[in-house]
Amino acid sequence: MNILPRRGALAALALLPLAAVVRPVRAQAAAPVQLFKLVSPRDEIVVGVEAAQLGSGSGPAVQRLAELLAAKGQLTLWQYASQKDAAGALVQAPLRQVAVFKSDLLRIEPYGTPLPVKAPPAAK
Repeated sequence: MNILPRRGALAALALLPLAAVVRPVRAQAAAPVQLFKLVSPRDEIVVGVEAAQLGSGSGPAVQRLAELLAAKGQLTLWQYASQKDAAGALVQAPLRQVAVFKSDLLRIEPYGTPLPVKAPPAAK
């Protein structure tokens, strides 16, 4: 009776949850766009903010976005949604541009996704 192949299979199965956890984090860290959920009295939407727009700072990205919105009063951001790309794989992709007003928001939350995040189209 050969036990070695079973042990290899069991070890691979034991590492599977670890691979599932590491993979989404790596995909999000490389993304040039960070996603946030904006909650208002009417609805919730997911928006993407480019790293350059958020700027660099010592605080968390959600705090920097809130400070940017408070300082400017309104921002034009890309609304994101799950879509299929040309190859048929699911991705988080820009849907349309939306104007966000600080007076309309109740809450801003970081939005995590295991899907790859596409960058918005370049400004013309």
